[in-house]
Amino acid sequence: MNISSAKYIKPAFSEENTSIQAWINGKEWNIPLGDPKDMYYAEIMRQVDAGELTIEPADK
Repeated sequence: MNISSAKYIKPAFSEENTSIQAWINGKEWNIPLGDPKDMYYAEIMRQVDAGELTIEPADK
């Protein structure tokens, strides 16, 4: 799975990040936070833990 970028998303009505916007295999995806059974979320976290990917902070 090729994840070229990832960024946290924080909606205007919330102080909390709610998802990760990621480019995966050339397509844009919005991945909900915290579901280890979601294959995209699990792979993003695996790459972060391995030092292969950094999730950019959400826009303010």
